[in-house]
Amino acid sequence: MNDNEEYTANAVVRASDAERERIELQLKQHYAVGRLTLFELEERVAAAYEARTREQLDALVKDLPGEAESPASRTQVIDSRLLIILLCVAPPAALVYWLMSQRAAYRRRPRGRDLAPVPDPKDETAD
Repeated sequence: MNDNEEYTANAVVRASDAERERIELQLKQHYAVGRLTLFELEERVAAAYEARTREQLDALVKDLPGEAESPASRTQVIDSRLLIILLCVAPPAALVYWLMSQRAAYRRRPRGRDLAPVPDPKDETAD
């Protein structure tokens, strides 16, 4: 092993701004699914922007699962909260709201006829 190879093996790789932002995004996703408290999030994001090496950045997410699940869409969180509020304040309105959301979900779901294969006109036999 020559001097160049020894230097490369022992060298620390400096972190880029893009890598810091990627770690910040990962931390925010872990916060959104409840793995971090707000205080931990703020502390780790500050440490991410102070980090100089990739090793320091990796240490910030080492105790978290590799891939953070994407948080539930914002509308789902708001919808459930709104439904709970409506249940407390105006149960009939909550029922109407729930029925409307079920209808919207039903419309977004693929239908059986959309999934059925389209018959090939060449396969039909002449009568």
